Amino acid sequence: MMINFSVYDYIIIIIYFLAAVYIGFRSGKKDDTEENYLVMGRRLTLPAFVATLVSSFYGGVLGVGEFTYRYGISSWFLNAFPYYFFIVLFALFLAKKIRKTQLYTIPDKLNLVYGRRVSIFGALMIFILVTPAPYLFMLGILTSLIFGIPLWISMIICLILSVAYLYKGGLNADVRVNIFEFVLMFLGFGIIIPFCFIKLGDFGYLGANLPASHLTLSGGNSAGYILVWFFIGAWAIVDPGFHQRCYAAKSENTAIKGVFVSLIFWFIFDAMTTLAGLYSVASLKNLQEPAMSYPLLAESILPAVAKGFFFIGLIATIMSTLHSYMFISASTLGKDIIDRIRSKGDGENKFSKIGIIAASILSFIIAMLVPSVVEIWYIIGSITIPALLIAVVSSYFPVLHSDKKWLLSAMIVSFLFSFFWVIFRVGYIEPMYPGLGGGIVIYLLGLVNRKKEVE
Repeated sequence: MMINFSVYDYIIIIIYFLAAVYIGFRSGKKDDTEENYLVMGRRLTLPAFVATLVSSFYGGVLGVGEFTYRYGISSWFLNAFPYYFFIVLFALFLAKKIRKTQLYTIPDKLNLVYGRRVSIFGALMIFILVTPAPYLFMLGILTSLIFGIPLWISMIICLILSVAYLYKGGLNADVRVNIFEFVLMFLGFGIIIPFCFIKLGDFGYLGANLPASHLTLSGGNSAGYILVWFFIGAWAIVDPGFHQRCYAAKSENTAIKGVFVSLIFWFIFDAMTTLAGLYSVASLKNLQEPAMSYPLLAESILPAVAKGFFFIGLIATIMSTLHSYMFISASTLGKDIIDRIRSKGDGENKFSKIGIIAASILSFIIAMLVPSVVEIWYIIGSITIPALLIAVVSSYFPVLHSDKKWLLSAMIVSFLFSFFWVIFRVGYIEPMYPGLGGGIVIYLLGLVNRKKEVE
């Protein structure tokens, strides 16, 4: 694959990386308390809340391009609409409750309600859920393509540039860089869409050049497959980035409004990425690597400078999620697993900082071993979301509190059922269903048992 860049494009891309690192290091605070490091001292304003949540939850842009190239507008129906549904539920029923708790992480809440063992197991599920590996892989592919260096070297460089400032600045550095990236991700796709209309044609061009299946909501996929992706949308309910931003919000009102306003921006960005993806399908026939549909579309229609800005839009979209998930992964490993196993809970940040190094190494290894973005999403979502969904949702509503031993059993069974279903591919049943079903049954038995004990 060959993409040509002008000197101006290279300058624009290099300036982006330097600016992101500069902003990150400038945002580091001398006050290294747990509250400042993990939740910005709970002073996150509405504009910053929206910018950081929108940018940090949309890192899989190349995966969106791949899905759209393969299945057309069903990419929106499977990868956007389900999230909208669960994001609305999150805003209506959880955002306010999360901010009220004055906690730091999801495992903190699980520890408060269900105890240490549930908290640690929940933290393990979160650590798997937020692995930055797919985003590191995507960013490595792009920078390798741009600068012509080996993929593994590209990933190491991107890793260092993405996380160096997190060690000092914590969430504050993460958020400040996210704000910068929020602007660039919209700028990038805001540039390519007009060129699609000018160089290729309007909606009539799409209608004449797209396969009929690409204009259907199902995209030719089975009902069972579509339903699984709908449940994967519940990722928004258990995503620690959502919870972390709510914990850090200036007020309960900021948390609720922030999620709803973010939803508007996601809808706009989804419309832009889907439209660009459809133009890729219509103009680029029989791509061997559909994940590269956006870069190749840019190569075919964008002039110098415009191409540079589009590519930094792609890079910023991925990098925003990479360093945000890296920070969550690190704090989960350091604070919620290592520190809680030690039974200290002393509020120090040293284990979160050690977690940054450990999570970076682990994500690099995973990215090298499993270089498939969509497959990673599908597997991770299928095996972790059922277990987390049961625990997280029930923890915030006293009427749903189950017996803690039964709840832990429900989480373990849910994870194991889905995990082994993924490995052995039993029948045509998608792996999320047995995990969710088995976990709910055990959870309900625990709920009944708890109510009997209360009586």
